[in-house]
Amino acid sequence: MADRKRALPIDTTISSADWDGRDLTRETFSRVLFADVDMTEVVDQGSVFEECTFRNVRFNVSAHTDAMFLNCTFSRCSFFDATFSSCKLTGSVFDSCTFGLLKVEGGDWSYVGLPGADLRGSTFDGVRLREADLSGARLERAEVLRTDLSGAWLHSADLTGCDLRGSDLGDLDPHTVTLNKAIIDPYQATVVASALGLDVREPR
Repeated sequence: MADRKRALPIDTTISSADWDGRDLTRETFSRVLFADVDMTEVVDQGSVFEECTFRNVRFNVSAHTDAMFLNCTFSRCSFFDATFSSCKLTGSVFDSCTFGLLKVEGGDWSYVGLPGADLRGSTFDGVRLREADLSGARLERAEVLRTDLSGAWLHSADLTGCDLRGSDLGDLDPHTVTLNKAIIDPYQATVVASALGLDVREPR
């Protein structure tokens, strides 16, 4: 597993600000450090955050639509019941964050770093997670539906009871993940069986 943690350059710092319920519409932030900022119930429509750092930021019950968080770092942030719809988070890294009831609908989360993330009960639907780092992630009873997981790092991930129907499991190594009671569709069953070395054939 690659170490994707990195220190981003900072031009501006916003510290201990109360943005609870703030309306963010097509605002732009570049190389900003957000430290101890309350973004609870923020409504974010089309804003762009590029190479920003978020430390101890509360995104609880926030709603983000068509927003971009490009190559950002999130450290010890809370995303309880946050929703991301058609957002782009390519290259962003999450470290020691909490995600209870996180909902991601569509969008591009390719190359995102979520190693060891506790994503139990979260929902990813129609998301592009190409080459995302989900190694050691906890996805018990999560929903990962119709999601592109090609090239994703899933080593030691716990997918117990996870609903994976419609997702690309072509790069999944069933020997390195926990799949107990995971929900998959018939096509995925064939893919997993082949990965286990079984010879799948039509009935004679």
